[in-house]
Amino acid sequence: MPADRLHLVRHGEVHNPDGVLYGRLPNYRLSDQGRQMARQAAEYVLAFDRPVQHIVCSPLQRAQESAAPFADIFGIEPLVDERVIEPTNVFEGKVMRKALANPLNWRHLVRPAVPSWGEPYADVVDRMDAAMTDAWQQTPSGDAVIVSHQLPIWVTHLAIAGLPTKHNPTHRRCALSSVTSFERHGDQWTEIGYAEPASAEGTVDVGAV
Repeated sequence: MPADRLHLVRHGEVHNPDGVLYGRLPNYRLSDQGRQMARQAAEYVLAFDRPVQHIVCSPLQRAQESAAPFADIFGIEPLVDERVIEPTNVFEGKVMRKALANPLNWRHLVRPAVPSWGEPYADVVDRMDAAMTDAWQQTPSGDAVIVSHQLPIWVTHLAIAGLPTKHNPTHRRCALSSVTSFERHGDQWTEIGYAEPASAEGTVDVGAV
């Protein structure tokens, strides 16, 4: 039997004092509050009183650190999966406010539906779906957890809902340490819930692709 439910969990707040778009850059760790948020997300999933049998995470440090409370609570070593990583982005390492004020960068904004500034949304959806399907099938029973990033989770939500993946990045419903839950019937995913179990008061969320 495959899994009963799959949860896409976003990482917690990142220590990012310079306010850059960190993308896939190394050494971006969780802040102290980010670690607390990750713990709150794991405790939220625990409160379902459903066995978690499989945990997957992005290879980036912030995702692995956010998966650690799940590993601690459920006693399962997370598997690292490159397919749930943050997308590429030409603005990686830059402060977006400054980058967008430079006319030389405007050429990267001409095709927002793709988008022209990074990995195509369609490719992100495909790799996330493949990772989710594998996690679902590799979970003998109970629930699976995938710790990923804002954009992969959000475009997955849009695709499963049958909505266009083109969107305004400032309007994503995917808060730090949020939990988006799915069930699968046959080969179709159905979103069954979204929650923001972690306290976000005072947090800074400016580094997402």
